[in-house]
Amino acid sequence: MVMIRANGLGLHVQRLRPPHRRPDATVVFVHGAFIDSLASYYFTLGPKFAEAGFDAVMYDLRGHGRSERPPSGYALEHFTADLDALLDELGIAHPVHLVGNSFGGTVALDFVVHRPDRVATVTVVESGPASRAWSHTMTSALRHAGDMGDDEALVWFTEQYGTLSSTRTGDARHDAHIRRLGRAAARLVRSTTIAEDMPTGRVLTDEQLGGVRCPVLLVNGQEGLVAAESARLRSLLPHCRVAVVPGQKHSVLVEASDAVGRLALDWVREHAGAAPEPSGPGPVR
Repeated sequence: MVMIRANGLGLHVQRLRPPHRRPDATVVFVHGAFIDSLASYYFTLGPKFAEAGFDAVMYDLRGHGRSERPPSGYALEHFTADLDALLDELGIAHPVHLVGNSFGGTVALDFVVHRPDRVATVTVVESGPASRAWSHTMTSALRHAGDMGDDEALVWFTEQYGTLSSTRTGDARHDAHIRRLGRAAARLVRSTTIAEDMPTGRVLTDEQLGGVRCPVLLVNGQEGLVAAESARLRSLLPHCRVAVVPGQKHSVLVEASDAVGRLALDWVREHAGAAPEPSGPGPVR
């Protein structure tokens, strides 16, 4: 386990590199909020990118996984500042390829708007930018979760942010892992100001999104949560492509990691100057 002090916090970081050569580029993976950690990449996309020749950097967001949990400071800009400081502490001065899942995609889009010099490409999985509508939804959802009892909150978090309702239900080890994350999410809401901070952080305007110049790939589950938002983003972002993974919902990263991995890897290869390999399922629009 590697702990890096960045932006005043201890952040848990895992890094995978190609075994026998210098990496072609650096890819930074940003996980989702509440029921998530760097493990969702460490066992899926991280190794694929390292084997393909990239430096794969994964880290636990503040308050998540093994990273430090401050009592306050959970607005979007805090997460973005953490990423900026982490790149400094790791000595990564060149532009990186960002991959963000769920809330991690929200962080990635905020980061590319405010630190465009540090980003080569963005891949957003089942996510969108912080907006007024997003803030309203988060306010209602987190207030609802905060009013629940422990058992009820556990069920709510696993249903909203986990994969207990997915095709892997019945896998005892997987379900136990998700329940542990659900309990951790409930504790996070009750022991910090995340429920107050996250919905009141900064939002992005259409003008800011229209100013993004790096290539952005939006990866959605066919039955996911962000189809309408992706259509809006595609009209705003100058260099945007949308890929849909058939038969998948919000948990597409976990449930279809091979398909998501191929799409993301081809995207990064294309813009890092390497030739893409043939992609698997998932029409690109």
